[in-house]
Amino acid sequence: MDNFTFFNPTRIEFGTGKEQLIGQVLTEYGVKKILFCYGSDRIKRDGLFAIVTNSLNEHGVQFVECSGIVSNPVISKVREAITMAREHQVNAVLSVGGGSVLDSAKAIAAGALYQGDVWDLFSGKGSINAALPVFAILTLAATGSEMNNGAVVTNEETREKFSIGSVHTFPKVSIVNPVLMQTVPRDYLVYSAADIIAHSIEGYFTASVQPKFHSRMAEAIINTVIETTETLLKNPMDYDARAEFAWASTQALNGLIYAGTAGFSYPNHMIEHSLSALFDVPHGAGLSVIIPAWMKWYHDRNPEQFERFAHYVFGVDTPAQSIAALERWFDKIGTPTRLSQLGITEADLPATIENVLGNAKWFGIAEIYQRDVVTTILQNAL
Repeated sequence: MDNFTFFNPTRIEFGTGKEQLIGQVLTEYGVKKILFCYGSDRIKRDGLFAIVTNSLNEHGVQFVECSGIVSNPVISKVREAITMAREHQVNAVLSVGGGSVLDSAKAIAAGALYQGDVWDLFSGKGSINAALPVFAILTLAATGSEMNNGAVVTNEETREKFSIGSVHTFPKVSIVNPVLMQTVPRDYLVYSAADIIAHSIEGYFTASVQPKFHSRMAEAIINTVIETTETLLKNPMDYDARAEFAWASTQALNGLIYAGTAGFSYPNHMIEHSLSALFDVPHGAGLSVIIPAWMKWYHDRNPEQFERFAHYVFGVDTPAQSIAALERWFDKIGTPTRLSQLGITEADLPATIENVLGNAKWFGIAEIYQRDVVTTILQNAL
């Protein structure tokens, strides 16, 4: 096991009705006025908006609405929200929604206190030295943003999808009520499953130091996701399955399964970011296409770990069998496994490869993921 520092300051409030505590939570942190970030008006139609605003009003917390945050959040919306945050002099940001809203909220929180353009923080031209406090009420489990400091946003002009992360961008408190996730559409449930699995396998397969304990945690997360996804596809109202799915999502990317590992990278995310940036595909849908294609290229580089995955996740004997099993499972639950299912053709590959090569530099793995490698992986996905 490698040396490590594990730090995660986020407080999680998990369970039914916890969203009613938001006003109380904000007053505990001395918050007087928030930027209330959300996506569509669905939270108004299903009553969540009313629950949240009633709690805010009861505790004297003022709010400014910032709606319209989209899946695959974009920097233009972040810039617009930063202007709102400054004009209204808010002293915190509240995210009500899934990972896209929360990632935007983190970027807004950091950008509001940065003197330059917020994209500087993503491109490496600037650094995050402070941020407004961020709070969250989760309505979708997938990204793990509720308990980490990362945020991913797309620049529509440059067609780049980059991330930020800082000690200042951890949410102060995240509220996770599985009941709020019971109306998640079927397609986003299965995309979320692929996203959680991707978070679990990046280090699992690529780390040069991967303790068995961490492998067992990753396998537990993956097995939980497979089991609960199948349960939820049959019965979306199953609270226990929804709760385990949500908590597995949080654990996949709160830093725990990476504490003590070393020498890992995020190649699946690196490649998928290009699909989202260029074609606006849902992140999890892009990952379910890329993961098996990447595995087919990569498995010979870490056969022992792939054999472990085969045995402990799918109960088969060989890496090839486990890759086929995962691909079949993605097909079974209805998340894409081919670029064609995303509307991406062979004619799109040259532009996609160029974008991925740019990402590889940003991710620090350009020496491995050169043009021939990226081409092979994307051709595997056709």
